Amino acid sequence: MKLKDRKLGIILAGAVMGGIAALLAFFGNPSNMGFCIACFIRDTAGGLGLHRAAAVQYIRPEIIGIVLGSTVCALASKEFRPKGGSAPFTRLILGFFVMIGCLMFLGCPFRMVIRLAGGDVNAVFGLVGFVLGILASVFFLNKGYSLKRSYKQPVLEGAAMPVVQIVFLILLIAAPAFILFTEAGGGPGAKHAAIAISLAAGLIVGALAQRTRMCMVGGFRDVFLFRDFRLLCGGVALFVTCLIVNLILNGATDGTFFKLGMAEQPVAHTDWLWNGLGMLLCGFGCVLLGGCPMRQLVLTGEGNSDSAITVVGLSLGAAFAHNFGLASSAAGPTAAGKIAVVIGIVVAAVIACCNTFGKKN
Repeated sequence: MKLKDRKLGIILAGAVMGGIAALLAFFGNPSNMGFCIACFIRDTAGGLGLHRAAAVQYIRPEIIGIVLGSTVCALASKEFRPKGGSAPFTRLILGFFVMIGCLMFLGCPFRMVIRLAGGDVNAVFGLVGFVLGILASVFFLNKGYSLKRSYKQPVLEGAAMPVVQIVFLILLIAAPAFILFTEAGGGPGAKHAAIAISLAAGLIVGALAQRTRMCMVGGFRDVFLFRDFRLLCGGVALFVTCLIVNLILNGATDGTFFKLGMAEQPVAHTDWLWNGLGMLLCGFGCVLLGGCPMRQLVLTGEGNSDSAITVVGLSLGAAFAHNFGLASSAAGPTAAGKIAVVIGIVVAAVIACCNTFGKKN
């Protein structure tokens, strides 16, 4: 019964997340980007002045909500356990390159599913690459890959990231002059739901993800490693619910919530090869890290400083990508971005090899 209850809980959580993702686009978030962890971390990095791309500068309340929602649930269930010390710099590097892969594809695993539910066929190539990246990392897991154990840490260490998110929320609401945000121009950063709606959505998603251990990468990893389909069922439920809500909204509005095809999809490009390779890097790196970007945020809410370091790496990757022309756009990937993705795949492979075959018995 417990296993059945857990599976049902994951399915219900995925369904709620899918509905929230579609509704956030209705309330003002970019189309097919109701919820994208990588994009929203990028926007937040821009809002803090870490990159100069004015079109994507906004402290996203959804990210704040995920961390704080996870923290509240972890405290309530006595699962707030500060720990860390497991190869922190390696995790920062992997987080950096996972973001490079996401910005090549223009979305994280969460948005990949949302794009599929919006009819974006380009995301199919992203999904293929994503699965191949996970399969590559599963090979190393089966051979003994590990970034070693983490250790119990002081409460202050575990509470650092939730406190930082509270500070970001205060800055967002107070809107002082040093917070960068361009309302004009029509970029993704200028499209957002009301702060209260976005924060509430993030809190709900963070709480559900903390209780169910929901993870886009973990779903496929568990299938390949253990033939366990429970987490993957959550991802399928997310897709189905998001698709249904998009179709309903499409019929009730001007038809911008579902469009089947590859051309003229919102915040996307049609280069199938680099869509696939970007998500291959993302899937490969995320399994090596132990979870997708959303899972990393949830773990920071539980006091995991290793995940906090990973989130810092994701933020640095976003800043670097936009400061040096690595991020894709609707026009397609850049030459520098392609080189960065290839380097990222090589770096991830080296890290995997060194932490599998280079271990001392």
